[in-house]
Amino acid sequence: MNTPAPATDALAKDILRGIGGAENIESVTHCATRLRFQLHDGAKVDQAALDALNGVMGTVPQSGDRFQIVVGGAVARVYSEIMNLPSMSGGGKPRPQSDADVKAAARAKGRGRFAWVDNFFEYLSDSFRPLMGVLLGSSLIIAIASVLDAVGVVDFRAADKSATWVFVDAMWRSVLYFLPIFVAYNAAKKLKIDPWVGAAVMAAVMTPNFTGMLNKDSGIPGITCTTNGTLGTQECVAHVFGLPMQLNDYGGQVFVPLLMVALLALVYKGLQRIFPEAVHMVFVPFFSMLIMIPITAFLIGPMGIWAGNGLGEGLSWLNGNAPIVFAIMIPLIYPFLVPLGLHWPLNALMLVNINTLGYDFIQGPMGAWNFACFGATAGVLLLSMRHREKEMRQTATGALAAGLLGGISEPSLYGIHLRFKRIYPRMLVGCLVGGVIVGVMGGVDTKAFAFTSLLTIPVFSPAVAYVIAITAAFFTSMALVYFSDFRTAEDRAEFNAERDAAEAAARGEDAPAAAATATGTELAAPVAGRVVSLDEVGDPVFASRALGEGVGIEPADGRVVAPVDGELVTVVDTGHAYGIRTADGIEVLIHVGIDTVQMKGEGFDVRVESGQKVRTGDLLVEVDLDAVRAADHSTVTLMTVTNTADLASVEPHTGQDAAAGDPVVTVRR
Repeated sequence: MNTPAPATDALAKDILRGIGGAENIESVTHCATRLRFQLHDGAKVDQAALDALNGVMGTVPQSGDRFQIVVGGAVARVYSEIMNLPSMSGGGKPRPQSDADVKAAARAKGRGRFAWVDNFFEYLSDSFRPLMGVLLGSSLIIAIASVLDAVGVVDFRAADKSATWVFVDAMWRSVLYFLPIFVAYNAAKKLKIDPWVGAAVMAAVMTPNFTGMLNKDSGIPGITCTTNGTLGTQECVAHVFGLPMQLNDYGGQVFVPLLMVALLALVYKGLQRIFPEAVHMVFVPFFSMLIMIPITAFLIGPMGIWAGNGLGEGLSWLNGNAPIVFAIMIPLIYPFLVPLGLHWPLNALMLVNINTLGYDFIQGPMGAWNFACFGATAGVLLLSMRHREKEMRQTATGALAAGLLGGISEPSLYGIHLRFKRIYPRMLVGCLVGGVIVGVMGGVDTKAFAFTSLLTIPVFSPAVAYVIAITAAFFTSMALVYFSDFRTAEDRAEFNAERDAAEAAARGEDAPAAAATATGTELAAPVAGRVVSLDEVGDPVFASRALGEGVGIEPADGRVVAPVDGELVTVVDTGHAYGIRTADGIEVLIHVGIDTVQMKGEGFDVRVESGQKVRTGDLLVEVDLDAVRAADHSTVTLMTVTNTADLASVEPHTGQDAAAGDPVVTVRR
């Protein structure tokens, strides 16, 4: 029976303990499969304990207090977990890296060119990800309510709804209205400050005491109210401490808590440096609230509202002066407005349009954005089914149902799109296509305020133009996401490897091993030369079969080709290692030379990329063998089947001279 691999953070802690603690680490790096430690004292390593860890394939002590731990495909994640352990903040700094190293690490993590962009998306994502359950729950309630509204069971916009339906409204509004408090809590956790302080600051401007001042008839002295001529909304100002404070209803405002917490983190951490640690619990939250609640009420909150109102007025002008540009622009800006909560004032503008003009011009082009969003979610759903991603399949199914039936984009955005930044540019193409169609066909109007879902298509006019636009937006985004994936090639390879390992473990627990088949799959020699046993290659990790059974080849030339048909799930930046997965799940590793990762790609002319489909004999890389020898590295090329344990047998054929393409390993399932 196989034991499931441990969580990587637990494994990281065990590895750190076995290596002698953070204080024993001079530097740590990693290559395609191994953690490479430079230690202060190699004698402190508990090698037996490390070898016994579930998730460690083997260990290799080396001279000069160097030590290697073979982890396999999850090495990048384990490395990241080790570096993020609290004890590593005071020790174990990685050795200085060259520009090439930094760029390679950045590419391996799938990060963008600008760190602040990545940090911004991570801040947004981590502020919303924990809310997915309640967001999906409330959105499905909205979807049901929308169906009932569409078929005429109840009018949810009626002023005289019964107590029953008012209560149903409360069931879903509880999440969307108090979303700013939830977001403030998560954002504070993300920035490593007390999350309850973040929630308390945001809650202060959402209490009945505060919102009660919004009513000019409340009887509270010092409050004056005016009406916004464009939006038709009431704006009130209270005089607090002799200063004017704009009053707003912050329900559903997401931009305000995100901005507030970013400033709160600076204040909170500054106070931690000022006060002795013994009194942090009392004085840091006290002064944080004392400072940030007024700043939020007087400055940050109104700034968020002003930004939204200004946007609404600008769009009204644009639609009146350049309607085609407006139809294209609306679906392109909505993907950025919704995550920040800046789209809410537009809802008021839609209602004003209906009440004054008799129709609204925003909801039609907005539908192109919504359906592009839902199409991207559909692409993720199809990929999750293809790659057997259970959690993502559940998330995408719920988000797509809430979108198509309820017209709600938040579950898709917060649960999927903001987590995988590859989705946004592809979704924007769908937005552009739908917007262009709306503009070219003369615009789309509606006489009702409606969620842009499948159920509300009849309220838009002309319906044909609207259907064509949302259909094109939906399938454009879906196709782009599906065919280019929402994960990077490296992330996809890592996820699929982890999934396969988990499924193999489950089969070991719940089902008998598959019987060996009479026929096998032949793996060809990736390079011409003398075929030798792994025992003869001079590397203890490969000799131990920690990376699976296979062969070594003393190369006669530097042309390295694919040994089997399959998908390149791994192509390391240095060009010395390649992972191929066949259609029936055989995982093959080709490793050119011993310790050639140290050459940093010099002498390796890579001809393929990760995610590419290859056939037997396709050129992977041309290697300058003289350069490898000059760097004092062995040129032996290793080929192993990394999931040997899941197969019936892996039979190497050694002791022969083989041409590239000759069968050298037989795999039986």
